[in-house]
Amino acid sequence: MTNRRIDGAASGVDYIAVEESAPFRELKRRQRSFVFPMAVAFLVWYFVYVLLSSFAPDFMAQRVFGAITVGLVFGLGQFVTTFAITMGYVAYANRRLDPGAEQLREELERAERGEA
Repeated sequence: MTNRRIDGAASGVDYIAVEESAPFRELKRRQRSFVFPMAVAFLVWYFVYVLLSSFAPDFMAQRVFGAITVGLVFGLGQFVTTFAITMGYVAYANRRLDPGAEQLREELERAERGEA
C-alpha cells in the first residue's frame, strides 16, 4: 500500500503521520501560542473602540489637540496596532517558526525523493 498525499497521488510520505508527529505538533503549538492571544487582544481592543464609538460619543468627541479627537486617535490606533501585530508576528515567525518549518520541509522533501 502506498502512502497518501494531499493531492491523492502515490508518495513516499505519509502526511497523516507527519501531521501527528511531535515536530509538527510543536510547530502548530508555537504558532497558536502567538496567534490566539494576539487575536483575542486585538478583538478586545477593536470592540472597545466600537463600543466606545456607540455608547460614549461624548468621550470619543473630546478634543486631544486642535481638531484631533479621542475617536480619531483610537481609530488611527487600530491601524498602528494592526501593523505592529503584523511586524511582531513576522519577527516571531522568523525566529521561532521558520527554522522548525524549514527542517520539517527538508525531511519531507528527502522522503519524497525516496532518501532516508
